[in-house]
Amino acid sequence: MAIAEITVFGAGVLGLSVAFCCARHGAKVQVIDPNGVASGASGGVVGALAPHTPDNWNPKKAFQFESLMMAEKFWADVQQIGGVQTGYGRHGRLQPILSDRQLELAHIRAENAKELWQGKATWTVCSANEIGEWCPPSPTGFVVYDTLSGCIHPRRATQALAAAVEAMGGVIRNSGSPCGTIVSATGVAGLRDLSVELEKPIGKGVKGQGAVLDFDARGRSQLFADGIHIVPHASGTVGIGSTSENEFSDATVVDEKLETTIEKARDLFPVLRDAPVIERWANVRPRAKSRAPMLGRHPLRPDEFIVNGGFKIGFGMAPKIGFVMAELILNGVDDIPEPFAVAASL
Repeated sequence: MAIAEITVFGAGVLGLSVAFCCARHGAKVQVIDPNGVASGASGGVVGALAPHTPDNWNPKKAFQFESLMMAEKFWADVQQIGGVQTGYGRHGRLQPILSDRQLELAHIRAENAKELWQGKATWTVCSANEIGEWCPPSPTGFVVYDTLSGCIHPRRATQALAAAVEAMGGVIRNSGSPCGTIVSATGVAGLRDLSVELEKPIGKGVKGQGAVLDFDARGRSQLFADGIHIVPHASGTVGIGSTSENEFSDATVVDEKLETTIEKARDLFPVLRDAPVIERWANVRPRAKSRAPMLGRHPLRPDEFIVNGGFKIGFGMAPKIGFVMAELILNGVDDIPEPFAVAASL
C-alpha cells in the first residue's frame, strides 16, 4: 500500500494537530511555515480551554465537548512522543453567578450537564465562601464550578506538537515545495487569501493581547469574571487575557488595552495585586465568517483542504479537529459538523 504524503501549510496548533494525527496514521508529513512554529496566534500566553454551557445543545457544542474529553490523552500522547511538556491540565473553572436569574439558570444547567456531559464532567453551583481566596468575586455569593474546563500553555503546547511530528518522521521547514495532498492552515493570511480568491469576505483577524504574571497557582482552577480569564500554568505562572480587538494598527504591539486588562484582573482578584508581569504578548487570531472553525475541502480546489478559524477555541478544538481531518484526508470519512464545514463561511 502506498504511503500517503501530506503537506500542511501553517505551523500553528490546528495545522500541527492535523499533521500529528496524519503521521500517527502512517502518513509522510511535512509542515511548511515561513515564520516558524507558533509564530502567530498559537504563540499566545493565556490558554483557557473552556466549554460552552450545557444547554441549547447543538453539533458545535457536542464537537467541543468531545474534543475537551479527548484532550487529556491527546496532549499526553503529544508529550510522550515528542518529549516536550505541553502544560495541559484539567483543573476546572470557576465563574461568578451575578444575579438570582443566573443562579436559577445555573441550577438548570447543572441538571442538563448530567445528561449532556454523560457523567464525564460536572457543572456545580458552589458557595463562594467555601472556595477561599482563589475565587471570582460574586454578588450572589455563589459560583459555578465545572470540571470539563482545562488549561494549557499555548506556545509550549504548539512547540510540543512540532516536536512530536518530527519524532514520528515528519519534517517542519520554513520553505519548500508541496508533496501529495495539501492542507492550508494559515490562519489570518489564509482567510485573507481565500477572500481574495472568492471575491467576498470569508473571515478576518481579531487582535488579542495577554500577559503572564509571576504567580504560582499550579493545580488550581482557571477563573473567569467580567470577561477576564485567569489561567494557572504548569510552569508556575498565570496567564491573563485577553482583549478582543476588531480595529487595530499593529498586530503585535502591546498597548494600553493590555494594561487596562491587567489592572482589571488585579482589581477583580486581589491575590494577584503584587504579582509582577513577566511577559506581554499580542497577535491576531483568525475568525471565520461563521465564527466557528472552518474545516473541509477547498471550495475551488477540492483535492486540497482547509483548516482555519480557530479564533478563541482553537486549542480546545484541536484534538477533535486533528482526528476528523485526518479521517477525511486519509480515509475519505467526513464527520465534520455542518456549522464547521467550509460552506458555512462562504
